[in-house]
Amino acid sequence: MAEHIYIQPISSSRGREPEAWLLEKIAHRLVEIFNAKVIVERESVHIPDTAYNPRRHQYSAEMIVQFLDREKKSGKVLAVADFDLYVPSLNFVFGLAGLLTDIAIISLARLRQEFYQLPADPTRFTSRAIKEAVHEIGHLYELSHCPDTRCVMHFSNSLQDTDRKSEEPCAKCREIIKQNGRKNQNR
Repeated sequence: MAEHIYIQPISSSRGREPEAWLLEKIAHRLVEIFNAKVIVERESVHIPDTAYNPRRHQYSAEMIVQFLDREKKSGKVLAVADFDLYVPSLNFVFGLAGLLTDIAIISLARLRQEFYQLPADPTRFTSRAIKEAVHEIGHLYELSHCPDTRCVMHFSNSLQDTDRKSEEPCAKCREIIKQNGRKNQNR
C-alpha cells in the first residue's frame, strides 16, 4: 500500500489561503515522484497569531510545524502557506521539514514575482512551488541536500538556485526515494 501525503493549506490573519489549483498541481507531481497517495485537504487550518513575529513581519516555520504536529494524521504532511516564513538563524525560508514529525511546510510568498515588485509569472511561480514542495517532502523521505545543482534536492539559497534546478530528483536521490518507499510499505 502506498504511503499517504496530505497537502494541508494553512491560513493566518495576515495572509491569504493558497489557491486550490496550485495545490492540485503540487499533488500531481508528488504522486509522480514519490508514488504515494496524495490527499489535498479542502479545509484550511488557521495558524495561531502566536506564530507571528511582529518585529520580523514573518511567521515562525518551526512554531507552525510544532502546531501542526499536535493534530497530525498518519502519513506525511505538506503544509502550504501564502505568507512569509523564517527560522531564527535565517532571514527567511522557502520551506522547512520537521524530520521528527513527518511534517513539512513551504511558503509561497517569496516564490511569487510580485513579492519583488515584478510582473506576475504564473508558469514560473507554479514551477517554483512544485520544486519547493518536492524538496521538502524529499527531506521527509530521508533525502539530504544534493550537490547536483540540477537536482530538486539541491539547497536553494536564492530564487536563482530554485529556478536553476529541476522539479525532479537526480538518479541517486530517486533511488533513495524508492528504497525508503519500500521500507515504509513493509512496516
